[in-house]
Amino acid sequence: MLLINISIMFMFFSGVVAFSSVRKHLLLTLFSLEYLVLVLFLLLFIFLLFYGFEMYFILFFLVFTVCEGALGLGVLVNMIRSHGNDLLSSLSILSW
Repeated sequence: MLLINISIMFMFFSGVVAFSSVRKHLLLTLFSLEYLVLVLFLLLFIFLLFYGFEMYFILFFLVFTVCEGALGLGVLVNMIRSHGNDLLSSLSILSW
């Protein structure tokens, strides 16, 4: 069990590093955010399975994860239609 905990913590911190270091494209940022959500899903699943709790909370977590992914894709499509690319540097307050 200790090896599983260490590997999940390593996956989570590598996802946080990837999320904080990728600031150029919105699509890469969304991918790293989805990776973090998948690691949290794995952690939650193992926690609930280990302690013998019900798995209903995982269903709610997956519903909110899908809503977050759909919202991110909607923002990405809207940004590509309005700006022509997904570069985060093209989003400036001064350029209207």
